[in-house]
Amino acid sequence: MEGQGKLELISTIKLKNNDEFYQVVDFLNRNLKKYNLMFGMTKKGDEMIFSIYEV
Repeated sequence: MEGQGKLELISTIKLKNNDEFYQVVDFLNRNLKKYNLMFGMTKKGDEMIFSIYEV
């Protein structure tokens, strides 16, 4: 499919689990999309990994 870019991982950080982090990730994705940035969050046990990608 043309027009779909690859994701390049810029940075990650491990944080303590907090259910409100998903709201921050959603906020960042909505507001910084035009800068070709994407944010992600994964949960592993009692930790969360916050990731920043360039699209």
